Amino acid sequence: MRETSGSRRRPAAAVRRAAIAAFGALAVAAAAAVVAVMPANAAAPPVPPGWTQVFLDDFDGPAGSGVNPTNWQYTTGTSYPGGPANFGTGEIETMTSDPANVSLDGAGNLRITPRRDTAGNWTSGRIETRRTDFEPPAGGTLRAEARIQMPNVTGPAAKGYWPAFWMLGAPYRGNWWNWPGIGEIDIMENVQGLNNVWSTLHCGTSPGGPCNETSGIGGQRPCPGASCQAGFHTYAAEWDRSTAVEEIRFSVDGITYHTVRADQVDPVTWANATNHGYFIILNVAMGGGFPDAFGGGPDAGTQPGHPMTVDYVSVLRTAGTTTPPTTPPTTPPTTPPTTPPAGNRDAYAAIQAESYDGQAGTGRETTTDSGGGQNLSMLGHGDWALYRGVDFGSAAARQFYGRVASGAAGGVSGLVEVRLDSPGNPPVGSFSLANTGGWQNWRTVPANITGVTGRHDVYLTFTSGQGADFVNVNWFHFGR
Repeated sequence: MRETSGSRRRPAAAVRRAAIAAFGALAVAAAAAVVAVMPANAAAPPVPPGWTQVFLDDFDGPAGSGVNPTNWQYTTGTSYPGGPANFGTGEIETMTSDPANVSLDGAGNLRITPRRDTAGNWTSGRIETRRTDFEPPAGGTLRAEARIQMPNVTGPAAKGYWPAFWMLGAPYRGNWWNWPGIGEIDIMENVQGLNNVWSTLHCGTSPGGPCNETSGIGGQRPCPGASCQAGFHTYAAEWDRSTAVEEIRFSVDGITYHTVRADQVDPVTWANATNHGYFIILNVAMGGGFPDAFGGGPDAGTQPGHPMTVDYVSVLRTAGTTTPPTTPPTTPPTTPPTTPPAGNRDAYAAIQAESYDGQAGTGRETTTDSGGGQNLSMLGHGDWALYRGVDFGSAAARQFYGRVASGAAGGVSGLVEVRLDSPGNPPVGSFSLANTGGWQNWRTVPANITGVTGRHDVYLTFTSGQGADFVNVNWFHFGR
């Protein structure tokens, strides 16, 4: 489900054109292996030894209800605000949060259902995790998996269907124009009701580049046993930093069928695609570049109303070479090498903003501010960053200083807030910020805070009356 830039659209991908010739023989072989349909609601499998569950949604809830807003956000319309039209892929539907398009079925499943109105207009659904920090720790592995039944429609009636389970690099959120450099991991894609699953890594530059964009580095195979449409299958990607060469492995029902290794591209391309977290997306598009490679659509013969049914989405992680710190259940840690041990931060020395122990909605970029390094970027309403174990000592801190910059448009502003021990606690202090003359035009802004002593987890939270990003943060500290 790649995002493209400008007027580019997802074309009939070369790797997928080549797949058409091979697909017929694969489909015949798979048809002979069709077995009974798997149960519609199976519990997520137990966590294997050595792994930790960092995210799970099994979609339990009343029929017709929406997704858990703590875990997911709806993406609606035909594009991201200010991003490429038609999500950059040429798809033709309008995404909505209407329960007719996206809702629980009351039996432990999520259903994303394309609909067509009497005028021939298509609607469907697209949800994304709020969290953007899914990545393996150094020396560890991240496994993202979902148990899914693709829309149960085949032949001419499936023309134009494009269900997907995939991930985008966190820096994409709020930028919308940096694809494919920030990376895209397609765990499961399907078109036209074909009994086949495709997986792809997108990276580098487009068109062409080291990752053969807009095709990406892809692999595919038929679903084992029951067809992709007739039964549930478990689709997974394992992003492994424990191997001598970092790699991403794609599987269906435990069968690995595609692997992408870091040494397949140059080090800069790989680093740009993997030096950050990812967020997860579930959607069913209608039409676009990928369906175009297999005959196009949708058309008058396409049947609306066939959902992609998702039993659960799970993310697991191994600890790697270091033990990650304990984090709030909503966001696991992302610990850069510059982060001091949890519980060992000095409130009165500069705390680098990018050294967070957990975050939601943030990005990182190279700063031009004095001292170099990185700053926290793309900060807007609802975003936050966590800094564990900040020691204020026995004499109360009463000042907060933030090194900030803003290139926000006229009329756009917001609050930089300090909260202690929970992002839901009231702020102990804040300051407001509007445009400073540019996203790298830095100034140090002071603010009074309620007297703070002892050791606390510090949350920087960002509040605004509108959705636009309004601030970058380079560092902060406290004073008495």
